[in-house]
This record gives sequence, C-alpha cells and structure tokens, in this order.
Amino acid sequence: MQSSTIREIFLDYFSSKDHLIMPSFSLIPQNDPTLLLIGAGMAPLKPFFTGEKKPPHPRVATCQKCVRTPDIERVGYTGRHATFFEMLGNFSFGDYFKEGAIEWAWDLVLNGYRLPEDRLWVSIYYEDEEAFKIWNEKIGVPADRIKRMGKEDNFWEIGLGPCGPCSEIYYDMGEEAGCDRPDCSVGCDCDRYLEIWNLVFTQFSREASGDLIELNQKNIDTGAGLERLAMALQGVHSIYEIDMVKPVYDHFYNQINSFRHDQQVPLRVITEHSRGITFMIGDGVIPSNEGRGYVLRRLLRRAVRFGKLLGLEGDIITEAVPLIVDIMSPAYPELKERENYIKQITNLEEQRFQETLAQGMDILENYVAQVRAKNDQTLPGDLAFKLYDTYGFPLDLTAEILEEKDMTVDREGFDQKLQEQQTRARAAARSGGGEEEDNRYRAAEHLTTIFTGYETLEQEASLLLMLIDSQVSDEAKKDQAVEIIIDHTPFYAEAGGQVGDTGIIETSTGRIKVENTIFTPFGQIVHQGQVVEGSIKVKDSAVVRVDDNRRQGICRSHTSTHLLHRALRNTLGEHVNQAGSLVAPDRLRFDFNHFSALTSEELQLIEEEVNKMVLANLPVKVEMTTLEKAEELGATAIFTDKYEENAVRMVSAGDYTRELCGGTHVSASGEIGLFKVVTEEGIGSGLRRIEAMVGFNAYRRTSDRDRLIDKFAKALHATEDRLEQKFDEHLIGTKAIQKSYNELKQRLAASEVKSLLSEVKDVEGVTVLSARVSADNQETLRLVMDEVKNHLSSVVVVLGAVSDGKVILVASATGDLVKRGIRADQLLKEVARQVGGGGGGKPELAQAGGKDPQALPAALESVQELIKRQLKSMPN
Repeated sequence: MQSSTIREIFLDYFSSKDHLIMPSFSLIPQNDPTLLLIGAGMAPLKPFFTGEKKPPHPRVATCQKCVRTPDIERVGYTGRHATFFEMLGNFSFGDYFKEGAIEWAWDLVLNGYRLPEDRLWVSIYYEDEEAFKIWNEKIGVPADRIKRMGKEDNFWEIGLGPCGPCSEIYYDMGEEAGCDRPDCSVGCDCDRYLEIWNLVFTQFSREASGDLIELNQKNIDTGAGLERLAMALQGVHSIYEIDMVKPVYDHFYNQINSFRHDQQVPLRVITEHSRGITFMIGDGVIPSNEGRGYVLRRLLRRAVRFGKLLGLEGDIITEAVPLIVDIMSPAYPELKERENYIKQITNLEEQRFQETLAQGMDILENYVAQVRAKNDQTLPGDLAFKLYDTYGFPLDLTAEILEEKDMTVDREGFDQKLQEQQTRARAAARSGGGEEEDNRYRAAEHLTTIFTGYETLEQEASLLLMLIDSQVSDEAKKDQAVEIIIDHTPFYAEAGGQVGDTGIIETSTGRIKVENTIFTPFGQIVHQGQVVEGSIKVKDSAVVRVDDNRRQGICRSHTSTHLLHRALRNTLGEHVNQAGSLVAPDRLRFDFNHFSALTSEELQLIEEEVNKMVLANLPVKVEMTTLEKAEELGATAIFTDKYEENAVRMVSAGDYTRELCGGTHVSASGEIGLFKVVTEEGIGSGLRRIEAMVGFNAYRRTSDRDRLIDKFAKALHATEDRLEQKFDEHLIGTKAIQKSYNELKQRLAASEVKSLLSEVKDVEGVTVLSARVSADNQETLRLVMDEVKNHLSSVVVVLGAVSDGKVILVASATGDLVKRGIRADQLLKEVARQVGGGGGGKPELAQAGGKDPQALPAALESVQELIKRQLKSMPN
C-alpha cells in the first residue's frame, strides 16, 4: 500500500466519523513562542486544547508535517528514528473519549489497513483500568497481548496542567528484526515491536501540590506516524525502504563508488536529513546560528559532513531537492511552488559550509592528536568554541565526530566561552532598561489614555501626570524638559517601526513643544518635550495638536512599506517576510528575509511595481475584524507579533495588499506621490534591508541625481543621450592606464623582493619575513607580499610601510602554518596595537593600519617573538 493511500485512507476514515479534515500547518509555529518547530500533530492545535481558542469543530483530523530532533543521534543507526516525519492524528475537544478513540483506531488498523491481528499488540498505562477493560472486554484483545507500562512510557504530561495516560498500538515486525534477547517484547528498544499509533487520553490536570484532578472536559490527542505505518503495510524493516524515502536513498546510493556496509549510517543520515531540510526551507526557515534556523543549519551541515564521509562531491543536498519535491508535492503542493527558492537556500548554505569544512576537519584532527598525545579523551571547550566561531562547526557536530573517535567535548568550557562572547556583544548595547524603566513610569501604571489619532490630529485633553527628571511634579516652567500623560491624545506613540508623533500641547498658561511620543512599559502614552512658553500644571485643560505635515510624511512612508512588502513577495517569492522596519517622515527602512543580494533588475522591478500602485491611487481602507477572517482574506501578519483573536486591525490597499497593522496610513496610495529605493544591503545571515524615500523627498533625490548626471555629461563633453557611451569610452582608457601602472608596480615589487629575501628568518621551524618596504597603499603592499609568497611555499609574511604619515600593514600565513596554529589576523592585531592602530582579517590574510610611524621598526621586530607565543599556545 502506497504512502499516499495510507494518508488518504486515514483522513477519509475520520471524515466519515464527522471529523473536520484540516490541512497541515506550517512547520513554523504561529503565536507560540514556546516552540521552535512543530514536532507533533497536536502542537498547532494547542490553543484548542487549552481553551485559548474555540476549535472550528469538536472533532478534527490532520496529516501534520513535523520536525523533532531529540533523537537526531539515533537517525541512521535504527530503521525507525527520523527528524522529519508526517503525523496522522485524530483529535477530540471535549467530544468522544477513550472508548471512541480506541474503537476507531482498532477498526481502522484491522479493517481499513487490514493489518494481521496476530501481529498487533497494545500497551496501556499500568493504572488505567478503564483502558484495559475497553481493549479486553469491548474490543476483545487478549489480556496477554495488552502490556501495562509505567509513567515514563505511557503517561503524557509537560509540567503542570492537562495530562493523562496513553495507550499505544504496536506492530510485530518479526523475529528477524529483533535483538534475540529472551525477554524481547513490547517496549524493547530494538526494531521488532514498532509503535504505529499513540492514543493520549487527556483526562487530568496536574496541580502544584502534585495531585491529579479530573478534568471536566476530557480530550483525545492521537498520533500515527505515516512512515511507520508504511513500514508495516509495505513489509519493510526501515523507513529507508518505504516508497516515499527509498528513491532518495537510491539517489545517494548510486553516487557512491563501491558501497560498503559501514557506509550505511552516513547514507541513511543524508537521506533522512535532506527531507527535513527541504520541508523546513519550504516553510520559510532560513539557516542561522539561533532558534529554528540553527536546527536547520545543524541538519544541513550534519548531512554535508556525512556526505563527505561517503566521498560525495558537489552540492549533494541541493541536487536531491527536485527528487524530494516530485515525491512529496502531490500532498504538499507548496513545495513545487518554492522549489527554486529551496534549491537556492540549500546551495548557498552548502557552499558556505564546504568552504570551511575541509579546513575545520583538519584543525579538529590536529586537536584530537594533541589531546590524545596527553592521554586525554576530552576536547577542551575553548578549542571547540574556536571551531564553532571560526569554522562554523556547531557544537553538536563536533561532539558527534568526537563520539565516533570514543572522545567527548568539554561542553561547560564551550558554554563559558560562548557566554563570554555574548556578554561582550551585549555590553555596548546595554542601556539600563528593564526594572529602571518600570520604576520611572510606576506612577502612570493605573492611568488610562484614549488614543484618538486615527480620526483627528487635534484634541482637547486634561493633564493627568507630569514627570521632570523622572520625578512626579505638579508644575513645569519655561525651558524645563517634561514628560506628560493626558487622558485623550491624537499623538501616535512609537510602535511597530513607526516613529512617535511631534507637535504642541497648549494650555491657558503655557505651551509644550512635543519632541517624541512613546509608550510606558504599562501601555500609557507619554509625550516627551520642553516647555517653550509660560508654565504648565497638572489637571490643566489643554489643546493638543499633532504636527500635520510630519504625520502626513509618516503616513506616506508607512503605506509605502506595505506596498514594498507585497512587491518584494511578488518579485522574489512568498518566502519574504518582514523582519523589522523604520517608518519616518523623511524615509523608510524595511528589513526582510532573503538569501542573496537583490540584482539591479530585481530592484528596478520592485520600484516600478510600487510606483504603479501609487499611480493607481488605490483606496487604503482600515477594517477591524477577527484574526480568522483576516487570514481568510490573505492578510499578512508578522510571525513574532501577537494578535487578539477577535479584534485585529487590517489595512488594505485595494486588493493589492492586506496587512495586520496598528499604524497610520494615507487614505489613497496616490498621496504617496513617488517611491524611490535608496539602498539595498545585507544586515545578517539571510537578512536584507531596503531604504527608500517617498513623496517630495523622493522627488528631491531624483532631482539631485539629474543635476549630477548633467555635471558628468558636461565633464565628459557629452549630451545626456550619449553619456553612457562616452563614459564607457572613458572607462576603457582609464583601465588601460591603470593596467600599465599596475604592471610597473609589479616590476618594482619584484625588484624589491629580491633584496627582501635575504631578511628571511627561521623561527622554531617556521620561515618568517618581517620587514618595512616602500609602498603608498595597501594594494602595493599586498603586491610585494604576493611576490614573496611566489618565492616561498611555506612562510609567514608581515610587511609594513608609511604612507601620508600613517602606518599600513599586511600579514599572511600559508595554509600549512595555519594548521600549526599560526593566525595572521591575531599576529597583525598585536603588531598594529604597537603602532597605535588596529585591523582584522582571516587566519590566512589580514591587514591593518596605525598612527605612530616611529613605532613601526620595533613592532616589526616583535613579530618573531609573537610567532613563538602562538606556537607555544597550541596544545602539544
């Protein structure tokens, strides 16, 4: 029976039992910060179980894609463990309970899937007499085929709250799949007794006292692994032999020369991981060093490493993606739509890791040899951290490689180094925050401000609270800085990337110029500003006015971000999601996830599409609706934001874009006037940023560029229509001059190197050249260094020069010396420090500068001693 048929029979069966069939949810949890990834069929339905949401139907059935990594080390070593799997499940929210769940599960297994009854076993929680009686007396399963098991295996709970006993159905795979132990039975860790269905009876609540309290509403949560059912129904002994997985296994197998039995585990690992990688990227996960992105990176790098063990070359995972998509897209059509995107992300990550994998493995092997030479079996944490920080080796990957060598890693030492790095990174950004901010606005905690700024920009109000230097005050006089809270305000407080409003608060005795508007930690709106006339007292009546022109600029920018978001998705793909923004009156900034820099053609398409929507003068409407209705209409939400179920604010620009948003907007897109992209850049792994201008600022920028073009045309003695041609001719001439200049420099560098080679020293078996040369820039200095390396195959080179009164430095270490522990970047950092400067680079190549030419000779002289220290710091 094919896997697609198994899936179809399950869902059809429960549809006939009045279950609502829901499609698989994304692997990325929505509105649940407690989960990195969906790892069980019930996970997306958790709000229905907890009562947070009302379920769409009291009975639901799904086939949910899942990723779970606790058993990652067992993948490949057994035939049943996987990180990616499909979970078939039926769920009851206060409807049927044990009897219905057990009866239907048994009926489907026997009569739907026609599994032989004599190969089926059942487990129950050892105290669950109710379940025993249903299985034994109602269903007719003999008592000796019902195994009672303990809390660890057959009682589900996570901390306090709902919990309950479980009952599982097992399929006997036959003696040949067993472990030959005389006591081998249900619950044995071998592959013989395969758990195919778990029925969880949520009937209790665990109280803080430890007591179990019976729930008024009892729920059912079941999970049947599709891959495991396929093993039983297709008569095979591992998931790698079922119809959905075997073609992928064969794809990799056929690339191996002279397959050996000891290569089975690596082959299984890359087969299994490639499926999870494809689905995770398809659902929008991007490789990173934290969160769900780290899970993806770990799987991908683990698969690449095992592929290398098999001798596979090239982008092995990327090349498997089309096959996986073809197999799985009939059930998950979104994979076909995102196939190119999945391949691009996979390819990018594979190439990044392959650049450092070989070198990192060499370094690790060197570390292993040094540790073993000391008769030790534990890799120090600082060395594991160096592998992570420099070569991108996740700690788990290092630990797994060491385990293959019967070694361990000092995890505590690694964690300490990681903590130190994170502490340093946070130090600069730390700003008091937290408790101090809470205390500052504690007096406002129970006050209420009603926001009226969607409807009006002017409002009568009463002053409720005044702070001067964070202290409550009754009166403020001219030139004093104040923070004001009033009962009604049209001022928008900074939120969702939109900057706070500015304007005026005016009473009969004074005036405040509002310079910013923010929220307190408790939700009140604070107007920050300065008294510019007279004095202001608490409880005064006031007229408050928002700066109209500035607000209009903000509205133009904010609506533009919505148009830009939609244009990015249309051009680059639906994987694009907002990752941050700045909405200001004079500019906008939009951060989004994408795997590569945008081409000039892509940027032009995006800019043109936004401006087309501006010219279309689309009506911009705001509607309060439910989250469910907004999602049905296709509204875009930000994954990291939390939304009220029954009251969300949806902003639409015609039918072009709909987003959940609390910001202020124009009433029609034509009010934007003009949209102009200023810059596009990367701001992190998988993150891009676009900055743009709108309205008159965009016009002014365009006008300034026109003047610049006119200036260039005059300088090149060309009309505007011939400017590009004239520029190309000028560029060709400039390149010819530059080529001649470079050839001359090369000849001069070669000449200087002949005399430099006489200054080469031997430092504990390392060839070292440290010298001052004549060079007017870094490029010339590197030319001399390259000439030295052309003459010496193994060498550390440190060269310095003085140009325009400043020191310039370069350093290089050949690959063989890097493996011995020499790092050009650290070496040059210390040399640069001595000449009052700094720099950076890689272990193989670094450059730096300094302010003290007088110190250069001594700094270059210190190189030999610095190299000795680096060699001594390496473990023997």
